[in-house]
Amino acid sequence: MIVTEDPVLLDDLLRLCAAAGADPQVHHSVPDDRQAWEGAPLVLVGEDAAARCRGVPRRRGVLLVGGGQDDPRVWRSAVEIGADCVLRLPEAEGWLVDRIADVAEGHGRPALTVGVIGGRGGAGASTLACALAVTAAREGRRTMLVDGDPLGGGLDVLLGGEQSEGRRWPDFVASRGRVAGGALEESLPSVHGLRVLSWDRGDAVLVPPEAVCSVLAAARRRGGVVVVDVPRRVDESVAEVLAQLDLGLLVVPGELRAVSAARRVAATVGMVLGDLRVVARGPYSAGLDEKWVAEALELPLAGELPVDSGLLADLDGGIPPGGGARGPLGRFCSAFWERALAGGDPS
Repeated sequence: MIVTEDPVLLDDLLRLCAAAGADPQVHHSVPDDRQAWEGAPLVLVGEDAAARCRGVPRRRGVLLVGGGQDDPRVWRSAVEIGADCVLRLPEAEGWLVDRIADVAEGHGRPALTVGVIGGRGGAGASTLACALAVTAAREGRRTMLVDGDPLGGGLDVLLGGEQSEGRRWPDFVASRGRVAGGALEESLPSVHGLRVLSWDRGDAVLVPPEAVCSVLAAARRRGGVVVVDVPRRVDESVAEVLAQLDLGLLVVPGELRAVSAARRVAATVGMVLGDLRVVARGPYSAGLDEKWVAEALELPLAGELPVDSGLLADLDGGIPPGGGARGPLGRFCSAFWERALAGGDPS
């Protein structure tokens, strides 16, 4: 709710609400219906309207917006209407947009965010990332799949959704500050019941770390699960991704060269990500098994990725990785989410 008669201030507040994805009620004074005042999740009172708001029921979430904070009259007005704080624009615009967006999107539990990283090239990380996302969506969870590798060819292609309409990473190059989670979700292609943020087929575009941070933070605020396909290299943008992960899965084929390569990846990723676990993938070289792979890397074992002999045939038939609930890959992903979302140890 906005309470002001100041046209300049009203324009500013409406602009900030639009940036946060909120649709406010506008009043010149306290509404006759006191339930409207008490029920609004956030009330922005212009300094010009403070006197007209005296005597209203005290409540949390009232902000006084307007003149100089050095003016004692402003603080006196804030006390009289029970405001939480006094804001001056444009200095407080960034903070206020964040506060409005929190209210517009609610304060639910943030998404469980899982990153999947290949221990070496061709380890199957992209396939597992897609399978985890497809499985989560099939089981009724709000799901977003984020393609963190601009050189990977596009996860939307792996899902058969390259023709689906929606925004891709290059559209977010200029993103700064707060990105509204609902607007982000609605803007992305919908494939197999989940939202996909992937790359287009144009020339390579550098997405600044600030944009990566803003977009992924918006995705997490929507709740559910977010799965990120993380490249093996770590630059500033990838570091922003790793910093927002709850858990990382390092996919390692059961061969000595793969384990050697994965050790370097784990050392680099581990400098940012605190919880990194191994997903071992067969077939194994002589003398190796999933426990040996995890012990050699000195990381917890999240599970053994089963061989899915029908994967290529499924992809040719338009079935995405993990699309079959009874297939080995689908069963692996279902078991992983059951443990992870129950608050237990997903290993």
